[in-house]
Amino acid sequence: MDVLQSIALAAGLAWGSGIRLYAVLFLAGLMARLGYVELPPALGLLTHPAVLGASGFMFAIEFFADKVPGFDTLWDAAHTFIRIPAGALLAALALADQDPALVLAAAILGGTLASAVHLTKAGSRALINTSPEPFSNWTASFGEEALLLGGLWAAFMHPLIFLTGLAIFLLLALWLLPKIWRGLRVAWRRLQSVLSRERP
Repeated sequence: MDVLQSIALAAGLAWGSGIRLYAVLFLAGLMARLGYVELPPALGLLTHPAVLGASGFMFAIEFFADKVPGFDTLWDAAHTFIRIPAGALLAALALADQDPALVLAAAILGGTLASAVHLTKAGSRALINTSPEPFSNWTASFGEEALLLGGLWAAFMHPLIFLTGLAIFLLLALWLLPKIWRGLRVAWRRLQSVLSRERP
């Protein structure tokens, strides 16, 4: 695996962790176990049956949890403390055979990338949940899963295309995050207003 592939893999795993950590662990391990992709030795544990079983089980739970409006926001909030360090760890392990300074840089950037993606996802889903109907939530959830599958495939098979797409994604996230934050503040003020009127 050359340096470009390793960087794309590190970025892809960190990016995917911010969206669906357990899907990333399960799909990367399964594809490697079936011989479709090659993982660096440090990530070889993902192919172990116990790891595949655990990540597959959590992937199934997250798949359904993410489709329930309101509960998906609680799930995202709890996973703030899981997805971000996991993204940093996966990025570091993807480059574990490189210079230690590069490994540390990968961990720092991987955690930052996972954080940016997670905050964009969690914030946009919280904003979507202010709508009373569930269909926009389901559409967003299935859209995230399709984006994750396409992104992981590109990270493994077409690293340059993935890195280009990632740069565009990050620019879009930088543009969206302030708007999501403003939207959440407006929704919070409206909720406070409704609650204050309902108090006796």
